[in-house]
Amino acid sequence: MSLSSKQIIFSKNIASLIVYADMIGIALTFGDAFRNEFTQREYLRLGLSRTMNSLHRKRLAVDFNFFIDSELTYDKERLSELGEFWEGLHKKNKWGGNFKSFTDTPHFQMSE
Repeated sequence: MSLSSKQIIFSKNIASLIVYADMIGIALTFGDAFRNEFTQREYLRLGLSRTMNSLHRKRLAVDFNFFIDSELTYDKERLSELGEFWEGLHKKNKWGGNFKSFTDTPHFQMSE
């Protein structure tokens, strides 16, 4: 499957995620979406990322800010329903809240 085909599926899944979040009372704003090489290198240098091969660089990952009752939260327990929904949309979808090596609740990606 071509990268652009993956990006189209990813974008449609993100649209579904945003609608679902609204339905369950979670308001979203965008954090990081696309990262250019300079930004990714800086994130790596600052310890905000662990790789230059980030799916953000391929437009297959996005980070969100979450608001429940107008309060900003990144609490895994409060966001787990959203993460489960995301992972159920496509077999390659992964939620950062379920990463084994570290918890990254704002992160939603489509693996290659």
